[in-house]
Amino acid sequence: MPALIEALKQLADPEIAEHSQRFFKTGPGQYGEGDRFLGIRVPVQRKTAKKFRHLTLDEIRGLLQSEWHEVRLTALFVLVEQYQKADQPQKKRIFYFYIENLDRVNNWDLVDSTASKIAGHYLFDKDRSLLYELVQSDNLWKRRVAIIATGYFISMGDIEETFKLAELLLNDQHDLMHKATGWMIRETGKKDREAMERFLTHHYKSMPRTMLRYAIEHLPAERRKDYLEGTLS
Repeated sequence: MPALIEALKQLADPEIAEHSQRFFKTGPGQYGEGDRFLGIRVPVQRKTAKKFRHLTLDEIRGLLQSEWHEVRLTALFVLVEQYQKADQPQKKRIFYFYIENLDRVNNWDLVDSTASKIAGHYLFDKDRSLLYELVQSDNLWKRRVAIIATGYFISMGDIEETFKLAELLLNDQHDLMHKATGWMIRETGKKDREAMERFLTHHYKSMPRTMLRYAIEHLPAERRKDYLEGTLS
């Protein structure tokens, strides 16, 4: 048994695991169907990842095949830490490794912990066409990677890519995509509220309700009411 898996199993808590099984919707037909949990809090996983920061990419690839959610997430924490400390050639290797293994970045917390920090950071000053491939994928998590990756762009003051990708997601059928897209739209408002509201004014009538609610969450109450009731002046 790889040392990281052994270390995590020593930290397992059945009560936390039972709660996680419900929280992450692991039942038949649900988005996390079949995922299994050891029962370990995220801060503990982050602390464990620091102890294994020198894992090779081959070792991380093996860990990403694990049936255990926490093993995959902890391996991704290691990958993020390695990326942040890497030189440019190694950042490139880690980015392509991440993209090649997206099938194992297969729950919302795994995506949200990595997409902006690896994919968003790497693609910021490069061709971003990959995000448009991902956003049209049949795979829910790849679509989520595409929009969450723009979180890094937003942090750097570049908000237009978020709007372009959000437009492609207006008809997405999955609630988790409505939440993720609304979240990123909301983040653009921290940089340029007027630009965010121009986007919303154009699209709010056709936007999924959950996406709209997430997007307007930080607006004044009366303004939120205008959007939700369709009474914009």
